[in-house]
Amino acid sequence: MDPLIATALDTARQRGAEYADIRLVSNREQRIVVRNGVVETMTADESVGLGIRALYNGAWGFASTRELTSAAADQAAGQAVQIARASASQNGAGMTSEQLLGAPVTGRGSYATPIGIDPFTVSLDDKLALLLAADSEMAAVPQVSARMDNLVFIREERTFANTEGAHVSQTIYEAGGGVQATAVGNGETQRRSYPQSHGRQQGCAGWEYVVAMDLPGNARRTAEEAAELLTAEPCPTDIATDLIIDSSQLALQIHESCGHAVELDRALGDEAAFAGTSFLTPDLLHNFQYGSEHVNITADSTDATGLGTFGWDDEGLPAQSTDNIRDGQFVGYLMSRESATRLGLSSNGCMRASSWNRIPLIRMTNVSLQPGAWTLDDLIADTDDGIYLETNRSWSIDDRRYNFQFGTEIGREIKSGKLGRLLRNCTYTGITPEFWRSCDAVCGPEYRQLWATPRCGKGQPGQIAHTSHGASPTRFRNVRVGVMR
Repeated sequence: MDPLIATALDTARQRGAEYADIRLVSNREQRIVVRNGVVETMTADESVGLGIRALYNGAWGFASTRELTSAAADQAAGQAVQIARASASQNGAGMTSEQLLGAPVTGRGSYATPIGIDPFTVSLDDKLALLLAADSEMAAVPQVSARMDNLVFIREERTFANTEGAHVSQTIYEAGGGVQATAVGNGETQRRSYPQSHGRQQGCAGWEYVVAMDLPGNARRTAEEAAELLTAEPCPTDIATDLIIDSSQLALQIHESCGHAVELDRALGDEAAFAGTSFLTPDLLHNFQYGSEHVNITADSTDATGLGTFGWDDEGLPAQSTDNIRDGQFVGYLMSRESATRLGLSSNGCMRASSWNRIPLIRMTNVSLQPGAWTLDDLIADTDDGIYLETNRSWSIDDRRYNFQFGTEIGREIKSGKLGRLLRNCTYTGITPEFWRSCDAVCGPEYRQLWATPRCGKGQPGQIAHTSHGASPTRFRNVRVGVMR
C-alpha cells in the first residue's frame, strides 16, 4: 500500500495542499444472532477503502474511494484539495497549517491488539454451540417468552500517513457477545441481560474474551431474574434516596454525562448532532467543580481490552492517558489537533473515524471513573436507606448534557445496611454537576470493570464509534428516583 500512500500525498502537495493525510482501512466483521432457539442472523461483511483529508488556506476538503489503485488515489487526493480550495474561497484567508494544527505529527510504527485466539479461526459450529447452549438454559424458565443470544467479531487494519512524515499501521481486534431474556406475566414485561444491556459486552480482545464471559453458565440466572421481576415491588415514586449504582449502569452514566460533555468540538459549538453541545464551555476549564473530591475521571486509550484502545488515533497521535476530572475539578477535554490549538493546548489523540469514507471526529477513548477504596459489602453496610441499581434499561439527556433520566433493569432495596427486596422499573434523574457532587464513596479496583458502549452515534453523516468506560460500584446521596416508568 505504500505506493498508494505516496501517490495520494504527492498529488495533494502538487495541487497546493499545505497539509494532507490518508487512511487506508480494511474491516472484517462477523455477527451471529440466535433468537428463541433459531439462528436468525449469520453475516460476514468486509469493507476496504481509503480516505484523504487536505488543508488549503485554513479550509478542509475530504474525499474517499473504495478502489485501491494509483489512479483512484490520485483522483481522490485531487478532489480533496479541490473541495478545500472551494471552501477557502468562501471563507476567506485562513490560518497556516502550523497555526491551525500545532506541532507536526511524525510518529512511525505498528500496533496490534494483544489476543490469545484469533476469533476468525474459531469454527462457526463452535460459536453456534455456545449460543444454543445459552439459549437452552434460558428456555428452561417458563415465564421467559423471548430469548436472544449473539456474538460479534471484528478485525480492522488501518494505515495512516501524512505530509509531515507520520506513517503508522495497526490491527485492531474486537470480540463480544451477550444474552437477553424477556419475561411476560402479571401485567408486566421485564428484561434481564448478561453481561450488560442493549445486546452485548465487547472488548478489544480475541475469542478468549467471549469464553471468559461464560454465557451458558450465566444464562439461566439471567432468565430467572427476569421472571422474578414480574412480581417484584415497584420502585418508590418520586422520592429522594441514596443510590449505589453498579459499574455497568455507571459506565453509561459516565458516557452520557461526562464523556460527551468533555468533547471539545461540542464545547466549542462545532458539533451539535445527537443530543447537541455541552455545558462544559472553555471558560469553565480549571474553573468548575464538576463533582465531589471522590470523582476522578480519565480518558485512557491504553486501557487493556477497551474499545477506545489503539496505537494511534486517526491524526497519528499516540495512545495516551489524560485527566478530564481531577478531585472533582474539570481539568481536561477530549481533543483534536485543530480544537486543541484553539485553546493553546496539544491534542490528546481523540480523533477517530468509523470507516474509510468518513472524516475523523473527536470521539471518546476509554473514559473511566477511577476506583476508590471501599469494599462493596462495607458500602452497603454503611448505607441506611437506599437502592442498589444494576444494568441500564433506558436513558435520556438534554442537548447540553445537563439534565438526565435513567432507568435500570433491576433494583434492590437497601435497609439498615442490608440488601432487601427486589425492585422493578427503577428510574432516577438529576442535573449532571449536582449528581456527581453527591458522590461520596467509590469501591476499590478489585470491583472495577471496563464496559463497552459499541453504538455511540455522532456527526452528520452519522458515524458509530466503539468506546468503553471503567467503573466500580459508587454511592450517590439524595438522588430523586421513581419519576418515570
